[in-house]
Amino acid sequence: MSHPLPRPRPPFRDVTVGDLLTRLAQALPDREALVYGERPRFTFAALDREARTIARGLMALGVGRGERVVLWATNVPEWIVLQFAVAKAGAILVTANTSLRARDIDYVLRQSEAATLIAIRGVRDVDYVGELAAIGATSGAIPGLERLIFLSSRSAGGAKADIGDQTPPGFVPYDDLRAAAARISEAELDARGAGLGPDDVINMQYTSGTTGFPKGVMLSSRNIVNNGEALGRMLGYTPADRLCLCVPLFHCFGCVIGVLGAFTHGASLCPVVAFDPKQVLETVHRERCTALYGVPTMFIAELECPDFAQYDLTSLRTGLMAGALCPEPLMRRVMAEMHLPEIAIAYGMTESSPGITMTPRDASVAQRSQTVGPVLPELEVKIVDPATGEPRPPGERGELCCRGYNVMKGYYNNPEATRAAIDGDGWLHTGDEASQDPDGCFRITGRIKDIIIRGGENIAPMEIEDRLREHAAVADAYVYGVADPYFGEAVAAAVRLRPHTTNEVSPADLIVWCASDLAKFKVPRYLRFVSEFPMTASGKIQKFKLREEHEDQLRTEN
Repeated sequence: MSHPLPRPRPPFRDVTVGDLLTRLAQALPDREALVYGERPRFTFAALDREARTIARGLMALGVGRGERVVLWATNVPEWIVLQFAVAKAGAILVTANTSLRARDIDYVLRQSEAATLIAIRGVRDVDYVGELAAIGATSGAIPGLERLIFLSSRSAGGAKADIGDQTPPGFVPYDDLRAAAARISEAELDARGAGLGPDDVINMQYTSGTTGFPKGVMLSSRNIVNNGEALGRMLGYTPADRLCLCVPLFHCFGCVIGVLGAFTHGASLCPVVAFDPKQVLETVHRERCTALYGVPTMFIAELECPDFAQYDLTSLRTGLMAGALCPEPLMRRVMAEMHLPEIAIAYGMTESSPGITMTPRDASVAQRSQTVGPVLPELEVKIVDPATGEPRPPGERGELCCRGYNVMKGYYNNPEATRAAIDGDGWLHTGDEASQDPDGCFRITGRIKDIIIRGGENIAPMEIEDRLREHAAVADAYVYGVADPYFGEAVAAAVRLRPHTTNEVSPADLIVWCASDLAKFKVPRYLRFVSEFPMTASGKIQKFKLREEHEDQLRTEN
C-alpha cells in the first residue's frame, strides 16, 4: 500500500512569489494568514483562493505576462492580495509611494511603461484621483496606460460605502475583477504560472539615486523571497508568530521583510492600514502579536502614546528596526518597556532586496545601537576604497559592496545606471561608507552618495533643487540633510536669490512653492538664503560645509 508524500512545510525559498502562497495554502490551509481586526481575516487557503480569483480577473481584463502594474495604495487588505495576484498573473508589481504627487506618479507611470494602474481614492491631504486627472491619466494622455482600476474603501476592507466609494470616470471598480474572473479558467491561470521562474522580474520599486528622478529597481522572486526568508530565519519565525506590520507596503521593508519574511515561515500578518501609534498598540494588544517592525521614529511615537500603559505588549518578543541607527537610550526602552528583548537592526537598500546585514537576536545593546550587525548568510560584503576599488582592511572606512542572490536585476530601462551600480564581478556598490569591527559587525559611518534619509525615506536632493530653481526669484539652490532627533535627518535648502528679489519672497514662500508640487516628505523643513555657496577649487559645491554651517546656525538659534 502506497502512502501519499508529505506536503512540504515552511520555510520556503527559491520559489516564485505566486507559488509561495500556493505552497502555504497546501501546507497550512487553516492557519490564519492575514488579519485586519474586524475586517477580513484570511486563512492561507482563503488568501490563495482570493489571489487566484483576482489574478484571473486581471488576466480577463488583458493584463499580460511581464506587464507593469502600478499599485498606489496604503496598507489595505487588497494590497497583499494584489502582491500575490499580480505575481500569479505573471505581471510585474510596481509599488508607488503613498506620498507621491502628480509630477511623481506621472514619472513612475511613464518610466515604468505601465499598462495598468490600481489606486485608492487618496490619503490624508492627497487626492490621488485628482492628481491623476491633472496629468491626464484618466483621459489617455499617458502612452501605454490601458486600464485604471479603482480600489474603494469598501472593496479595501471597509465596513460600508460612502461618497468617496463612487468609481471615478475612466476607472474599473476593483470588485468587477471577481466577475471578470469567470472568463479565465483555473487551468489557464495555472498555465500562466507554469511559465514563470524564480529569476523572472516580479517587482519594481522606485528609489532615489544620487541625481534626478528615482530609478526603477527590478527585483526577481529569488531576490525577494530568499531575502525575506533569510531575515525571517534570523528573527526565529515559525507559524506560531504574528507580525504587526505598520511600515508601508510600498517599501521593501513592508512587502519583502514584512510580507515575505513572515509568509516564508508560515507566520501571520496583522497589518495597520496607515501608521498610527495608537492603532499599532491596539493591534499588538488585540492580536497578541509576537513581532513588530518600524523605523526609530515609529517606536518613539508608540512609546510616547498617552495610552501606552493601557496596552498589554507582553506577547512581543522580536522585531526589526531599520531606516536609521537607533540611539542606545531608545533601544533600551524598546527592549524593556515594549517587551522586545530580541529586537534586531537591519541594513540594506532596495537594490539589495533589501537586506545585507542584520544584528543577531541576542546581540548586545552596543551592537544594536552602534552597528548594523554581520552580513546575512550566503551573501558577501567587502569594504573598498571608493576611488580605486581596492579592499580596505578591517577597521578602515570605505564603500560597502555586496554580492549574492539579493542583488537586483538592474534599473529598468537604464543600463548606464545599472553598470554604475553593479560592477563586472557582480558587486553592488551601495554608495554607503562603512567599516567592519573585529567581531564581524559593520558600522555605517556616512554616505558616499548624496542622499538624504528622512525617517527611512530616501530623498534625492536634485529633484528638490530643480523645483526651487523653477521659481522666478531663485538664482540657484542646493539641498542637503541636517541632523534631526526625530527623523534622523531633515531636508534643508540653501538658496541664492536673483538680484532685486530679496524683498519679494521669503523662505516660507519657497517652502510652500515646493509643497505645491513635491511629495510631503521631500519638502524642505529648513530654508535659508545665502549670498554664495562654498566651493572647491574645481568649482564643485561642498554640501558638507552647507550642512555644517546650517547645523551650527540651528544650534545657536536653539
